[in-house]
Formats: sequence, C-alpha cells, structure tokens
Amino acid sequence: MNKEVTGIRTIDVQQIIEAVAKICQEANYKLEDDVLDSFKKACNTEVSQSGKEILNLLLENAHIASSESIPMCQDTGFAVVFVEMGQDVHVINGDFNEAINEGVRKGYQEGYLRKSIVGNPLDRVNTGDNTPAVIHTNIVPGEKIKITVAPKGGGSENMSALKMLKPAEGVEGVKGFVLETIKNAGPNPCPPLVIGVGIGGTMERCALLAKEALLRQIGKPHPLEDIAKLEQELLDKINRMGIGPAGLGGRTTALGVHIEIFGAHIASLPVAVNINCHAARHKSVEI
Repeated sequence: MNKEVTGIRTIDVQQIIEAVAKICQEANYKLEDDVLDSFKKACNTEVSQSGKEILNLLLENAHIASSESIPMCQDTGFAVVFVEMGQDVHVINGDFNEAINEGVRKGYQEGYLRKSIVGNPLDRVNTGDNTPAVIHTNIVPGEKIKITVAPKGGGSENMSALKMLKPAEGVEGVKGFVLETIKNAGPNPCPPLVIGVGIGGTMERCALLAKEALLRQIGKPHPLEDIAKLEQELLDKINRMGIGPAGLGGRTTALGVHIEIFGAHIASLPVAVNINCHAARHKSVEI
C-alpha cells in the first residue's frame, strides 16, 4: 500500500539552469585555491629556470583570467557535470537533464566561451552551444542538489588511457601502466598535470573513478595508507621523468596523483588514467 510522502523539497528547473550557467563561467575564469597553491609550491622546488618562468606565467595568467572574467585557456572544455541529487528532492517544471544542458548552453553563450562539441563524432558538425554535457548523477540522502562542473580540455583527455590488467600483474602492473601512460603523453597534455587514477570496478566504472579523482583537492592523500603511499610513489617517479612545465624540462611534470578504488571481479584488474592539464578546473554549487 502506497503512503503519502511528506518532507519532499521541490526545486524548479530554472534554478538549476541559472546555477549551472554561472559555474560554467566561473570554472573557466577562476582556478581553485589548491591549484594556485600547488603552482606556488612548485615554483619554490622547481630547479629548471624555464620551468620556474612557466609556473610564474601560469600564476599570472590565472590572475588575469580571474580579475577580468575571461577564460584561462582557449579550450574551455567538454562540460562534465557531477550531480549529488538528494533523494528528498523533487524537480519541477521540466526535465532535469535538459535543465543541465540548458545551463551549459546559457553559460557558454553568455560567457563567450568556446564551443567545442560536435553532435555526431563521425560527421564532426559543431553543435554551436557546447552541448551535450556529460552528466554523472549520484543519489544521496538529503534535500539538496550539489552540482559540480568540471570543464575538460581535449588535449589532456586525448592522452588518457584504460587497460584491463590481469590480476596477477598486481600493483607493479598498475604502476607500470600509469608511468607508461604519462611517458607516452609527454608534453601533449600541457603539464604540470593533475593525474587521476581509477583501479577496480568494471571498465566504465574504472574510467569514472579516474575522472572523479581529478576533483579531489590537490595533494590531499587517499585515506587508505597503502593507496596514499602509492600516490606519492607515482608522483615522485613521474616528476623524475624530466618532462617538466610545458614539456620543456624540469621536476614539475605533475602537481598531484590521486587514486580512487572500487571492488573488482576476481578475474579483472582494470586501471584507468585520466590526465588533466594545469588548468584543473571545477566549480560547485549547492541548491
């Protein structure tokens, strides 16, 4: 027997549209403090003079973008949207996913952000409004909606990779694949990088883990000690590759390595590496 549900909060789609439009622009204009702090820290430890100069230019570029409300990079990215949807929320007056896309459309058009998305990947016709967005929705307790927009540039995304390892390859196989991926990427993804690594799950879950890892505050270690040690080991080895800022040599190839894990099938060990360029952009809003 169905019972009347009380305590459900309603949110109009127009609130979602306006919120998404705003953070699409803010994400492209303003880097988070953890990214800026990692640039400053890297300036103090970088031994390459050209590397130091590049890091200082990145800080200057970020300041100009923020103060003048202009994009920090000409590639204003694929709109990747992470949603934490409270289970006690009812969206009214429209379709939720379409509201997200309308917010992206509005934000990119009104913010004069480059539109980089084709509707059909084989005929390559630009949609003209940076839609469709990639939307990942997670149902959580509560009566609020948290939306995070993480614009993802094509250059760094193209250098990302996934591999289905054999379980017997273990942690050494994971380390080898991550390091090989970064070595093959070289200067192409615009270092210094933030590197997200997903381990476990199915093929698609593993890739999503790697993308989600990019949202973590730079330098914040994984709560599991062995995973945190693996993050640091990989970061140290990547920064000894000598690729450096802008690929011109130096110690600062990566600002952080973030790993997220999930349960795995007894026959599988999937590993995904999602690379983000130095413009590690994301902004959140709670409605």
